[in-house]
Amino acid sequence: MNLKASLEFEKRIGIWFYATQSEGIGGTIKTIPADFLVREVTNRTEGDDGKYLIAELTKQNWDTHSVVREISNRLRVSRNRIGFAGTKDKFAVTTQKISIWDTDETELERVKIGDVSLKILGRSNKTVSLGDLYGNAFKIVIRNVEGTEEELKEKIGAITGEIATMGGIPNFFGVQRFGMNRPITHVVGEHLIRGNIKEAVLSYISDIFAGESEEAKEARSLCKDGDLKECLKRMPLFLRYERSMLNELVKSNSELEEIGEAQFLSAFSVLPKNLQKLFVHAYQAYLFNLILSHRMQQNLPLNEAVVGDVVCFHNELGLADPDRVEKVSEDKLEGINRLIKRGRAFVTVPIFGSETEVADGVVGEIERTVFEDEKVELNNFYIEKIPEISSKGTRRPVLVPVTLNAEISDDELNPERCKAMLEFFLPKGSYATVLLREYMKNFK
Repeated sequence: MNLKASLEFEKRIGIWFYATQSEGIGGTIKTIPADFLVREVTNRTEGDDGKYLIAELTKQNWDTHSVVREISNRLRVSRNRIGFAGTKDKFAVTTQKISIWDTDETELERVKIGDVSLKILGRSNKTVSLGDLYGNAFKIVIRNVEGTEEELKEKIGAITGEIATMGGIPNFFGVQRFGMNRPITHVVGEHLIRGNIKEAVLSYISDIFAGESEEAKEARSLCKDGDLKECLKRMPLFLRYERSMLNELVKSNSELEEIGEAQFLSAFSVLPKNLQKLFVHAYQAYLFNLILSHRMQQNLPLNEAVVGDVVCFHNELGLADPDRVEKVSEDKLEGINRLIKRGRAFVTVPIFGSETEVADGVVGEIERTVFEDEKVELNNFYIEKIPEISSKGTRRPVLVPVTLNAEISDDELNPERCKAMLEFFLPKGSYATVLLREYMKNFK
């Protein structure tokens, strides 16, 4: 039986269980940005020619979208001219490649931004994009851990052994996908797939969470009361997306209940396209987490297929390729499981979309149960009012393999406590926080 997840915010995003039974080490992460190091791993090599300037971006205290916008402002070019492979944590030290179309090296050298460094790597005729990304290498420090070094080594070793026996960790979508302090993205996404544009916009602007500032809470409560103009006046300046949407709504000069759907569509359209799509992706991620939690609840294996499962096969790098799939029948079960043991096939769960094929057998029953509980249908993922954010769906492995090295030492910031430095690689789309929660058991 799996240990139940104890944190309410994890349950809110569909994560019900831990996969490991061993006692966690506790502690805290991200005491300082340097405790969370992330380096992107791509398949790119850069040359000396090409229309794209390629640079290595290292940042801390910046999220990827904000720093890209700041770089574009400094260069006085469109944000769309800057390409990158993946978004990275804000409170961390992260390194990744970016491409900038039609920009000279000397122009970039003049860009000076606090907590940001840009190192020119070369040029290319290919923009940096998500397809370039293999994954991320992490070095993460867990601080303020109780116990002796020997005790911590024993606890970490026990958890590592369980993970090795399983062949990896459950491939849950982590809290970053939904919002750390304000897990709202999947809520907005659910409204969107149901065609409720007004509810999507108002949820994003007005739903209140405990971790926010009092200033933000007060502004959001004004929106709930229908006072959009006063809400806009009080909304903190750093909440620029909420302010942009409010600006669009108050143009109508109407009471909230009188504003039509066209105006709410217009308000939603002020958001960047990638953010608009992220809402739908977050709701898909929530459904994925629920299905994986149901699978764990029923003690179905993650590193072994059962009849009715859909598996995907590995690509040239040995990573899961969701475009190459096969449904597991009784006569294929033994052969498929041999491939899984050799790392050449992977059990998957759907990222639901309009063209998803539901599994057979007990796993199909789980998928149908989640759909019934959520009162959702596959055709909901074609969003007629905003077709460009619709999704046909894909598949995602239920397990992510991981090899981890750990070093234990005294914590210089917390006398008489220890720290653990964990070093590991995860393929793209997998979350370090999902691994950390297994080791900490009190993730925060």
